[in-house]
Amino acid sequence: MNNLNDNLDSPFKLLVSFNKLLKYYEDLAISDDEFIAAKAKRVLKSADAYPILREGFSEISVLKEREKEIGIILQDSFSPVLSKNEIKTASVPFHNLIFNSSERFKNIIREAGDDFELKIKNMPEDDKYIIACTIILAFCYGYNLNFKRPFYYEIPNEKGIMQFYKILYNADFTEIIPTKKAPKITQEDVDELLDNFENIELWKKKFPKDSYLFKGFVISNIFNVTDDQSISNIKTTLIGEDKRKDEGFMEDFHAVFQSLLGLKNIKVGFSIYNEEECQFERVYGVEMNSFLLNKLDSESCSGTLCKHSYKRLLEDKKFYTLSDVNKYYELSKGKAPQIKTLKHQNIKSAILAPIANEDGLLGILEIVSEEPKVLNSINANKLNDVMPFIVSAVERSKNEEENLVEAIIQTECTSIHPSVHWRFEKEARNFIKDQLNGKEPNFNKIAFDNIYPLYGQIDIKGSSEARNSATRDDLTIQLNALKSIVENALKIESLPIYEQFLFQINTYLNGLKTNFQVDSEQQISAFINQDIDPVLDHLKVTHELKEEVQSYFDSIDDKVKVLYHHRKNYDDTIALINKEMAWLLDKKQIEAQAMYPHYFERFKTDGVEHNMYIGESITKEDSFNPIYLYNLRLWQLQVMVEMENAFYLMQSDFPVKLDVASMILVFNQPLSISFRMDEKQFDVDGTYNARYEIVKKRVDKAYIKGTSERVTQKGKISIVYSQKQDEIEYMRYIKFLQSKKYLDNDMEIVELQDLQAVTGLKAIRVSVLYHKKNNNKEFYTYQDLMKEIKA
Repeated sequence: MNNLNDNLDSPFKLLVSFNKLLKYYEDLAISDDEFIAAKAKRVLKSADAYPILREGFSEISVLKEREKEIGIILQDSFSPVLSKNEIKTASVPFHNLIFNSSERFKNIIREAGDDFELKIKNMPEDDKYIIACTIILAFCYGYNLNFKRPFYYEIPNEKGIMQFYKILYNADFTEIIPTKKAPKITQEDVDELLDNFENIELWKKKFPKDSYLFKGFVISNIFNVTDDQSISNIKTTLIGEDKRKDEGFMEDFHAVFQSLLGLKNIKVGFSIYNEEECQFERVYGVEMNSFLLNKLDSESCSGTLCKHSYKRLLEDKKFYTLSDVNKYYELSKGKAPQIKTLKHQNIKSAILAPIANEDGLLGILEIVSEEPKVLNSINANKLNDVMPFIVSAVERSKNEEENLVEAIIQTECTSIHPSVHWRFEKEARNFIKDQLNGKEPNFNKIAFDNIYPLYGQIDIKGSSEARNSATRDDLTIQLNALKSIVENALKIESLPIYEQFLFQINTYLNGLKTNFQVDSEQQISAFINQDIDPVLDHLKVTHELKEEVQSYFDSIDDKVKVLYHHRKNYDDTIALINKEMAWLLDKKQIEAQAMYPHYFERFKTDGVEHNMYIGESITKEDSFNPIYLYNLRLWQLQVMVEMENAFYLMQSDFPVKLDVASMILVFNQPLSISFRMDEKQFDVDGTYNARYEIVKKRVDKAYIKGTSERVTQKGKISIVYSQKQDEIEYMRYIKFLQSKKYLDNDMEIVELQDLQAVTGLKAIRVSVLYHKKNNNKEFYTYQDLMKEIKA
């Protein structure tokens, strides 16, 4: 670069000039103080020989050529006496060129290293042009837009620790002169600019490039504000939301504490104090660490701190420092837990600072170093200025965590569906408003009127019989094992009580084969626990029976304390079916909500059932149309078919072979639902609407009129309804899905036997076509699928 204005995009054309400073010396040259006057004349004489120093220049070479004269002109501004103390430079604005500086500034730049490039930290390149325009408005037109803001340098010291320097500009020796290219600025122009800070093209139109002459230089007075900036950076770091998730959070945190303490090789950790458990716990987050806990997730107070450190941190709430960990390890003979833990991590000095408020200890800030004595009771006092901000951040974090815990409990345990959350939020705000206004707060009834219900279920067929069979098999195996032990015991020791036990065991075994009752499991378990287990404790010390008794105990499940094999397979199968069916339904629900918002809930029993409600009052917007109801009904039917397919594709993976049957209940009249605070769920309102709930609970057990056949059958979808228009509507959906090979062509319409308080129900039944993967035959009926599975 040969010229200051090379590659400079600015309304200024820059000229270095000492004209205004020399005019100041002209006044001093006629001073009554002979010494001052003589010195001023000497400065003027050195400048008079080179008019360019007054007129101004932009060629950088002139700075080198006239270095001696410029030094004389600036001697008073850069006093040699203060040069090693003051941090000062002479330069032109918006340019990195510095042509004179104090010795201390030169030393700071030298320590930063050869590859360091000096730049103003917080002056965005895009803003430089506009900042120059605001200076012109103030200098030339008297419009002070109050755009002053502090600027900073970030410069590493010889240890590599970042130092922060604040820049204060002295522009007393500058002139700004409009050229012929400069448009006249009016109040109307200023008013327009006030609302268009980011419109760079507008600013360039009002202040074209090189339209003003900047003549002079600026003096920068620079101050080391590392302590203040470190505190500010700590505040900024702590204020941010979800900082613990950021990859660079702890790295930044280490850096600001390094700047604050002036130490390069230090690390920062945290541990949270759990008052209820009287223990310290790790803070979870990216790269978060606790040097007190090392690799533990939590540890009791007595296992973390000795009595002295406990008293100092928890009771006195004062800093606890270790300037030489090895020294104190020897003095404590390795018995102080905090010193022992730090030593094992090769930590040589440490500061433990209590994070505490008026309620007590919240946690501990841990600052550690692998160098001895660099952390001590003296520099620990520097933390006094930042601890209030850390306390505030931890308080906020604890409140956020409590809120998050409550939110998770609500989501996982007492979930409020997003479609109706707005209504609960509205009532909660009204509740808070009443509280603040001194009224008796009341959470009003939450109800939704004129909404259409949809209900469906995929039910595990024969689940009760399968459960009873699994229970019978387990009890039979367990009783036979006990029978063998008692028979062998009787051979060793002929006691009548053993004969009585054998009689009872045989009676139970016969009952399991011929007359299994609801309470059979409970009776047999009570007999084993109360009568047989004490005998086994006696027999297990008998040498001949020891191995057999131990084998029996090994077969007993540790949690349920019974032989739990077939029942476990059954329970695992039910859990897997429910999990997979619920997962698929939840996944499909995301698509359905995107089509039109509606209320949705599902339940896991022996299968998965779901409720949906759709209507204007739920969506809160004037956008509902019956087309969205019809669309949701078609979506529901299609998803039920997909769930059937998904089930039979994974059936072979289940421990127990079970079947499912699917049903949809159609209710074509709108109804009202309200949230029951006692049960934390929605229920239908009104006597007529209650009929819908009655049908839901009983219809899957209904029989086809005049037969003993249940309406729900494996391999079929049953659609239960009462109105002719529902029949016509669903016939259309079925024909559509038949065309897509989702359903077979064996559709039938059947009448159902009357239920208690419910008459006139019908059902459409149609077989599902199953899509078997990796096979030439594309579609299967249920019978085809069973043949394929058994083959």
